[in-house]
Amino acid sequence: MRSIETNGVILSVDDRGDGYPIVLIHGFPETSFSWRNQVPALSDAGFRPISYDLRGSGRSSGPNEIEAYSLSNQIADAIGILDRLGIERAAFVGHDWGSIITYAAALRHPDRVSHVASLNVPYLGSPAGFPPTDVIRRNFVNRLGYVLSFQEPGETEARFASDPDAWLKRVFRGVAGRDEFQSESEFSHYRDAFVASGLTGLLNLYRNIDRNFEEMSDLAGARIAQPCLMITADRDPVLPASLADGMVALVDDLEVSHLTECGHWSQQECPEAVNSILLDWLDRRIG
Repeated sequence: MRSIETNGVILSVDDRGDGYPIVLIHGFPETSFSWRNQVPALSDAGFRPISYDLRGSGRSSGPNEIEAYSLSNQIADAIGILDRLGIERAAFVGHDWGSIITYAAALRHPDRVSHVASLNVPYLGSPAGFPPTDVIRRNFVNRLGYVLSFQEPGETEARFASDPDAWLKRVFRGVAGRDEFQSESEFSHYRDAFVASGLTGLLNLYRNIDRNFEEMSDLAGARIAQPCLMITADRDPVLPASLADGMVALVDDLEVSHLTECGHWSQQECPEAVNSILLDWLDRRIG
């Protein structure tokens, strides 16, 4: 891992290989460790995987202000890494919040993002990723109620601090295709990372949902022109595979692959299948 200073933060970045750059962006509650099975596979295949801890998570630094974790800042971090590494264009691959950042970066900086791949999260015309919190409260409490529970600063942090193991296991297992998708050492890696860094940085992603909706309003309904790979999973209770059906009308060049017996943590639950799908697509699209 190396430290890259950009956009007012110091990001912990894993940069390997010397082929075509592939930026891997993780979600919640994860770190770049979530790509541990993809990084060597991409590097061995001749690509240059670049994964990093989002601001405020893992070994990356993070400001105190909630607004510092807005989607605009997340995009600036990703593009800033390219700038510091002297990279003009790269393929972006995201999971969970990483997918939202990937889609938004592709729309805001089409000259820098050459290809787009997403695990579990479809693009449905809103680069903000989520509707405003009042819309969630009125219409989507059953599916997205957890978003509302994260809004009050300090509350979720206190629940985590009272029993980190129980809190993390509940979150991971709640949307996994099967309980035992992590080894004890893998789980401990996350637990130790978040005990050290705290959860506030990643929770602040959710506390910017209304701000993101406003800041990205100019791109509402925008089409994604880059080649796009969407990987769905049959056991994701929050993001059912059927949601990806709407992408056909919004993405110019779309391929969809489906994972079976897989929940929300796709690249960790089904690493070999994800690697096969991703490498096949990248080989055909980039060579």
